[in-house]
Amino acid sequence: MLSHHTLDKLRTLRLTGMADAFEQQAQQHHADDLGFDERLGLLVDHELLYRENRRLGRLLKDAKLR
Repeated sequence: MLSHHTLDKLRTLRLTGMADAFEQQAQQHHADDLGFDERLGLLVDHELLYRENRRLGRLLKDAKLR
């Protein structure tokens, strides 16, 4: 139940990439072997990648390339 509240809060904060990564980690059992710093680092990395991909997609769309 706690993870559901955490996911809701991440999405409220517009940290969609981090919320997606959090859900993926919850489904993967090997994530339990990682320490807090490692898991948090992976979540932050995923959020950064998510934002960069959205930015690039927006720029490509605005460029109206063929």
